[in-house]
Amino acid sequence: MTIRVALHHKTQYKYDKAIGLGPQLVRLRPAFHSRTKIASYNLKVEPEEHFLNWQQDPFANPVARLVFPKKATQFSITVDLQADMTVINPFDFFIEEGSDSWPFEYSPTVKVQLAPYLDAEPLTPQFQEWLREVPEKSERVIDFLVDVNRYVQRSVNYTVRMEPGVQTPEETLTLASGSCRDSAWMLVQAFRNIGMAARFVSGYLIQLAPDEKPIEGPEGPVADFCDLHAWTEVYLPGAGWVGLDPTSGLLAGEGHIPLSCTPHYRDSAPITGGHEPAEVEFAHEMTVTRIIEQPRTTKPYQDEQWEEILSAGDRIDRMLSEGDVRLTVGGEPTFVGIDDTDDPQWNTDAVGVEKRVLSNVLLLKMRDEIAPGAMLHYGQGKWYPGESLPRWALTCMWRPDGEPIWQNPKYIADEGKDYKLNHEDAGRFVKHLSGVLGIESRLTFPVYEDVFHYLWKEQRLPIDVDPADPKLDDPNERAMMMRTFTQGMGKPIGFVMPLRRAWWQAHPGWVGGRWPVRGDKIFVIPGDSPIGLRLPLDSLPVGSRPGPTSSLPYDPFASRNPLPSVQIIRHDPKRIQQVQEQLDKADDSEVNPEDDGEIIPTALCVEARFGRIHVFMPPTQRLEDYLDLLSAVEETCVDLDMPIVLEGYLPPPDHRVELFKITPDPGVIEVNIQPTSNWKELVDLTTSLYQHARESRLTAQKFDIDGTHTGTGGGAHVVLGGKSPMDSPFIRRPDLLASMLRFWHNHPALSYLFSGKFIGPTSQAPRMDEARRDSVYEMEIAMREMETFYQKGQTIMPWTVDRLYRDLLVDLTGNTHRAEFCIDKLYSPDSSTGRLGLVELRGFEMPPNSQMNLAQQLLIRGIIAAFWKTPYKAPLARWGTALYDRFMLPHFVWNDLGELLSKLRDCGVNLKHEWFLPHYEFRFPKVGDAIFGDVKVEVRSAIEPWYLMGEEPASGGTARFVDSSLERLQVTVDGFDPARHAVLCNGRRVPMHQSQIAGRYLAGIKFRAWQPPRCLHPTIPVDVPLQFDIVDRVTQFSIGGCRYHAADPSGRAHEIFPINANEAESRRAARFQTGTLTGGRMYIPEMPPVDSPNDFPVTFDLRRYRHTVY
Repeated sequence: MTIRVALHHKTQYKYDKAIGLGPQLVRLRPAFHSRTKIASYNLKVEPEEHFLNWQQDPFANPVARLVFPKKATQFSITVDLQADMTVINPFDFFIEEGSDSWPFEYSPTVKVQLAPYLDAEPLTPQFQEWLREVPEKSERVIDFLVDVNRYVQRSVNYTVRMEPGVQTPEETLTLASGSCRDSAWMLVQAFRNIGMAARFVSGYLIQLAPDEKPIEGPEGPVADFCDLHAWTEVYLPGAGWVGLDPTSGLLAGEGHIPLSCTPHYRDSAPITGGHEPAEVEFAHEMTVTRIIEQPRTTKPYQDEQWEEILSAGDRIDRMLSEGDVRLTVGGEPTFVGIDDTDDPQWNTDAVGVEKRVLSNVLLLKMRDEIAPGAMLHYGQGKWYPGESLPRWALTCMWRPDGEPIWQNPKYIADEGKDYKLNHEDAGRFVKHLSGVLGIESRLTFPVYEDVFHYLWKEQRLPIDVDPADPKLDDPNERAMMMRTFTQGMGKPIGFVMPLRRAWWQAHPGWVGGRWPVRGDKIFVIPGDSPIGLRLPLDSLPVGSRPGPTSSLPYDPFASRNPLPSVQIIRHDPKRIQQVQEQLDKADDSEVNPEDDGEIIPTALCVEARFGRIHVFMPPTQRLEDYLDLLSAVEETCVDLDMPIVLEGYLPPPDHRVELFKITPDPGVIEVNIQPTSNWKELVDLTTSLYQHARESRLTAQKFDIDGTHTGTGGGAHVVLGGKSPMDSPFIRRPDLLASMLRFWHNHPALSYLFSGKFIGPTSQAPRMDEARRDSVYEMEIAMREMETFYQKGQTIMPWTVDRLYRDLLVDLTGNTHRAEFCIDKLYSPDSSTGRLGLVELRGFEMPPNSQMNLAQQLLIRGIIAAFWKTPYKAPLARWGTALYDRFMLPHFVWNDLGELLSKLRDCGVNLKHEWFLPHYEFRFPKVGDAIFGDVKVEVRSAIEPWYLMGEEPASGGTARFVDSSLERLQVTVDGFDPARHAVLCNGRRVPMHQSQIAGRYLAGIKFRAWQPPRCLHPTIPVDVPLQFDIVDRVTQFSIGGCRYHAADPSGRAHEIFPINANEAESRRAARFQTGTLTGGRMYIPEMPPVDSPNDFPVTFDLRRYRHTVY
């Protein structure tokens, strides 16, 4: 977003007596070729009695010539200008073929024109020696320029030099220091001596303090700064003059405002002229002030505004507390990598090497700040069809009562470190653990890989393929075979300890069991997962296999006692000796399969992988059992001084512990954050999460190839509930969910202002009325049933809410998880994990800034506070096609947001409309605007639902694509008079619709932006570029025009994604052009005929009127 700044520059000369001033030449007006837009400019001269003439020097620089008819005691010049600091990509230029590498030769004609800029001063010894280090050739001339520029920057230490004049290159190199003008002149001479045209530039340098400190490298200015500056420009055929700043070693950007560009520095002095002899006192001042700051993702709010938002959150907290709502707010924010953004793991793939590494970095950073004494668990997550392996899940779990779950962080192994541990260490660990648990060590046993399976697999390989050869199709299978062959077929891969908790005994403890199987050895199922997931449970006697009720977890709604205090674990030689003596006395004889001992199917497993010990935790019915077993595992780690990696099962859901998870999803990593109970906790957690993610080289934003700014694409789902399932406000007050469903449905702004790019019935979070045409009718019946319960004074059972709403909150396929409101975990009678009292709002895209994230969560908290106090009972609206007509346009979404905020104010929740302006600008970015006399045109991005195409064959099955070739824009015209003006788009007259603001008219434009091989209506070609003209209906001439391009109009094809927001902004800016009116007398068509019924009256679809004459 543009920042407009005001620059104030005053230069003053005071004389000890009245003297005559000769003509003065002032070069303090921005040059005509300045790429930074100058909104206004003023030059004030004292004495006031003077004559001023604006002239141009031989190099087209503006020069003010001042003549003073009377003597003066002072002479001052004050410059005030306003500049738009729109980001400029200094690398965005074309170079003619033949000049894109170094060296190159200028054409004879150009060489004559550039003669003054090729005139080099005689070489001096030290400068000549310095030039020998300049590369003689380079495949890319831009790389050559950057290298030479940096070479000067490294060779010259910058210093502020008040002495007049410019040093020679020889002097600068001798001193190894110089001012900006010294470095600039040295670079000019360097380029000229190797045959490249260069000129000296004098100008203003404006540097604004960054909104965020960089992760690495120099921090930049700590405050906004401006000064007179000097740099160099070189001439490249095709690109023209390219600015290089040798003081910083960077290319010139939007902060470099040229005042004078000349072959020699003598002709670029800001002020030149003579005066009578006198004593002179010189004074100089320069300031830069931000006067307009539009919300931007790096700084969405000013400090005062953010304090207001924080105060509003505190007020809503008091409302929630007074109402005894007991609300908790969790969520699932998503992040992508900052580096290598075009890698498949940050776009389409669910898993990736860098994802795992960066997720672990974030896990450790978050653990250190919010969860001291936490357990880190490296387990497995979801396994989707078509994926060769389950996804991973990194979990951090801790006790909110302050007691540690894991006391010694040093015994949590580093995933990236090889500790040189093997299967013998794993056997030692499981034996010692059995002693700590009081289980006979002979009940532990080794397990092996299935030798015959891998021999069979090897025999099936082609004769010219080695098991280690990368020709093997499946990389996971290749790695698995190689690991097995490298380890050795006869060695155990791990050890198993069948066990269960005898919690019903007077003195609860752990008991071991036997595993009677055929054969002398137990072989795990072939695979690449931990051995705990590959145990041959089917080989156990049929009667001993776990039944469906053998390990049922506790009911989430059952009461729970406080967890016991933790016993401190220290390295105790006496305890270690006792355990060792117990193991020495134990019967080492093998277990007889015919013994009557208990057969226990659950087991703890220990294995060595990649030089680390991995402990696979078994499932438990109670949290207390899990923590007790975990304490024994940590005690073993301390005794043996052996760090481990925990994996396997987590304890059953329990509100007495808190946890967050980091898991992979296609293109993103997802952080399932723990619920927070109040506004302050939510602010602290969200802020620290964004900061730690950034420090881990993760970000919450992405950029499309054309510069479009988006969220991560993975969403930022919000999970609402209570501290425990019984505390959930949706369980205690079922009408709250009904109020929210009504409010969301009646105000589409809640669905579309915060959404991602892909919306509609086949998206990840369709609205209720997007999934089925009759859903509103059916929902009215369900809500009427709910009202009947209240009217009769009947208790509404939690499962009733689930059964009334579950089948209506679905997508087109009936998927209950993919809905704007997901109640899978509210109170489903089907499973304990479905009875957690949670409601998930899935329609929120990941905001790029923590403050924007908090603002939208504040809105949700405000809605709950309002409707807990006063239920919302307005009838459900029938939006019909207006949903995809009006509410795809930013104007109607913004107005709808204002209406819903007004309703919240009536309920005592005061949230300001402008607090959501950053979300509006992010969701509906301005493409550009133009002013033509009294008429102003603004073009802004709108929403276009993507149509889901039919099935087509794909590898391994079928695939369904969406048609993303369509785009939509909103055109807003201020000062529009329907009797005088007409708006034409590509020659077609656009029906404009009056807004509630006098003189403001708007319309949506739907068009085909690109031509994919598979799309809806493939015979319709693209409509871009879109030429907009404001036509005077009387004269039939265009009074002004602008043009929108779907891609860079210069023909430059970007091959990689923008590296940052600055480059993305410059790509977006390049796609909008002003001053492109259509010449000549124009034919103004009649308005297109209005269809009956008119499904989309506000949106003008260019496809529909392509062949229509009207």
